[in-house]
Amino acid sequence: MNKPPVPLPHVGLRNLKTALSASLCALIYYFINRNPTFACIGAIFGMGANMDHSKLHGGNRLFGTIIGGFLGMGLFRIYIIFVPDGSNRLLLVPLLFVGVVILIILAQVFWVGAVQPGGVVLCIVLFNTPVDTYVSYALNRMIDTGAGVAMSLLINYLLPRERLVNWINVCCRALGWPERY
Repeated sequence: MNKPPVPLPHVGLRNLKTALSASLCALIYYFINRNPTFACIGAIFGMGANMDHSKLHGGNRLFGTIIGGFLGMGLFRIYIIFVPDGSNRLLLVPLLFVGVVILIILAQVFWVGAVQPGGVVLCIVLFNTPVDTYVSYALNRMIDTGAGVAMSLLINYLLPRERLVNWINVCCRALGWPERY
């Protein structure tokens, strides 16, 4: 029995648009002297094969970050009421349990795909932020993720596959090459 050939990896249009989106975020953040990490992550998550996919994937990341960020801020606030100096992190374990349950309920109400990215932000806020910066950290993650997702939506809007294929084929014909698409 012959197996169908495995397609070779290639650089496609979505690959290039994803790289462009993340790189533009990094460039903009360079000029505003801000760390581009979460904007670039938002851009990468936000790029889809088309505008509908970008909205879905970017929405998952953005709404997950917003839900997880606000939930993480609320639960961390409860934590510092009981442990103001942040010295005993054991209380964060039951708060995480409650937080994940609430996160899933909120995702069911607002945006089903928000669970995984929301859980990531929730865990980072609870377990990886200092007591004095948890609010600014969570808010900055929401802003940066929104910027990255917005960049991917913009790139996908300005450079839809149909337009790029047309441009590539025009360039190929002008150079005497076979059409690529």
